[in-house]
Order: sequence, then C-alpha cells, then structure tokens
Amino acid sequence: MAATGFKDYYAVLGVSRTAGTDEIKQSFRKLARKYHPDVNPNDKSAEAKFKDVSEAYEVLSDPEKRQKYDQFGQYWQQASRAGAGTSYGSPGDFGGFDFSAYGSFDEFINELLGRFAGGAGAGASRSRSYSYGGPGSSGFGTTGVGFDQGIPSQSFDQEANINLTFSEAFHGAQRRLRIGNDEVEVRIPPGAKQGSKVRLKGKGQLNPYNKQRGDVYLVVQLAPHPLFKLEGDSLVCEVPITPDEAVLGGKIDVPTPDGSVTINLPAGIKSGQTLRLRGKGWPNPKGDRGDQLVKVVITPPTHLSVEEQQLYEKIRDSRLENPRQSLINTRL
Repeated sequence: MAATGFKDYYAVLGVSRTAGTDEIKQSFRKLARKYHPDVNPNDKSAEAKFKDVSEAYEVLSDPEKRQKYDQFGQYWQQASRAGAGTSYGSPGDFGGFDFSAYGSFDEFINELLGRFAGGAGAGASRSRSYSYGGPGSSGFGTTGVGFDQGIPSQSFDQEANINLTFSEAFHGAQRRLRIGNDEVEVRIPPGAKQGSKVRLKGKGQLNPYNKQRGDVYLVVQLAPHPLFKLEGDSLVCEVPITPDEAVLGGKIDVPTPDGSVTINLPAGIKSGQTLRLRGKGWPNPKGDRGDQLVKVVITPPTHLSVEEQQLYEKIRDSRLENPRQSLINTRL
C-alpha cells in the first residue's frame, strides 16, 4: 500500500498481528459473505468494503507479502520493489489484478475467489446455494455464497432448493421462478423425490473466460405427508385395524393416491405385516407406477360399550391359546 491512503490490513480483517493463517481465513470468509455484492446488490459501500477485505486477505494470506508488510508497514510495496524487483501492484489493484480486463465486477470476483482457494487454478469458482420457497412464493433467497464448502468447485453451476408438497411431487408441477433478471417457467415432472434435481440449462453463473453460463439445478425438498411416505421406490402407508379384523380377516378400505380401494385382509394377520398394492405407488421416469405397501397396525379400542366389554371378557375366559407359551421357560 502506498503511503497515502494506507489501510491497516489487520484492522480491516479484525484480527491481531499475531493471528494465524486459519484465523485470517476464517475472518475473511465471514466478512466476504457479509459484504459480497450478491448479498448487497447496488450497494457501493458494501462493494468497497468487500474490495478492502479481499485486498487485505490477498496480502496477509501470502507469507512473503505478509512478512514484507509486517516489516515495512505502509512502505512494504516499495521495499519489495527495491529488494526483489517484484511489484505487488499499486493501491487498489488487488496485487496485479487489472479491472479493465473484466466485463463486470462479478467476472473479477470469479477469478479472485479461485485465486484465494489455495491455487485451485484460473477460473476456479465456488458453487453458490440458494433456497426457493414453497407454493406461492417467487424468486430465490440467498442462504450462502459457498465460502464454507472448503473445496473449490471447477463448475459454474449453481443449486437451489425448491419445496414441493407430496401432491405436487406425485402429479408434477409448474412454477414461475425469477433467476437474476430472468423469469423462468419450470416444469417439475411427476414422481419427483427428495433430492431429485431439475436442470435449468444456461441459467447458472457466468464463466468469465468463455462468456457462457453454467446450469442451475433445482433440488427437490419434499414436505412430509401425514399418511404417505416414500421408502426407496415404494409408497408406504400405515392403516389401523381392529383386533377382530385381525383375527377374522375381511374386507377393508385403504387410501391410495387415486382414492380409496377395497382389499382383502387375511385372517390372523399380525400387526406390522404389509400388503402390496401393485401399480398404486409412486410414478417413475418411464411413466409407470410402482407399488404401494400397506402396513397394518392392530389398534385396540379405547372406548368399549358394555356389550363389547362383556364379549371381550368372554373371549378371554374361553381362550385356548397362550401366545406367550414359548416364552415361559426363557431365561439367561
């Protein structure tokens, strides 16, 4: 830094002069997230602070530059040029970065972050994560700028969460999203699952070298349903049955995504057993339907009439089998 306009890099990052590399990096990431232009659009003050933070990190993260800075203070660059014939750049040029070579500040940041990532190479970029709200909301809300990922990504793709109800995921859905200055009509195909990804080609981060954009991947976040759940490729639901239905069997109605269907309940079924309804489950990419598993749960009544009470007592008194007979002599 030149004698005029000198900035205390340690003060800029809010660390002591004895701070280690990890502390400096941690402080830079925290401040860079705070003042990043994506988080503070059209905020010149935040942009200026982000440049200061980046410049301070550029020097203090480099052992050789930091040693010169600690030794010569505001004259460290002059000392470097005099001692080694090497220039680290004039004030404000971020150690040799030429702003005129970039079409926008974002392009400059793409290269700068790649340089900070520990020699990841020119053009290295960190993926950014966003979250898209549930039904009825629009646009993306920033949840992070990717500085905490630890490993730089070579991709200019981005990811965003999109929240779907069970019904929307089953039937498919259409959403109109705003990504940057663009409005995009997105179609979610039927059968989306938790973690499924929908690709929006050419809607991601700008590659400053080939001027092409990466892709945006919408990651499905599936809201829980009060009855149905997915286990692998199977749609599962629990259905309560009464003790007499478990003993005698019979016909019962069970829910499916298409409405109730009647199934035969075998006599003597145990609690926790499952019955399979073929072709009533979750859609797959081919347009077919998987199976639905119905797990029965024997549920004793909580309110008995006098007649029911007497009948249950009669059954108890006339019972022939003891289901715990095989456990009588069990011990350790």
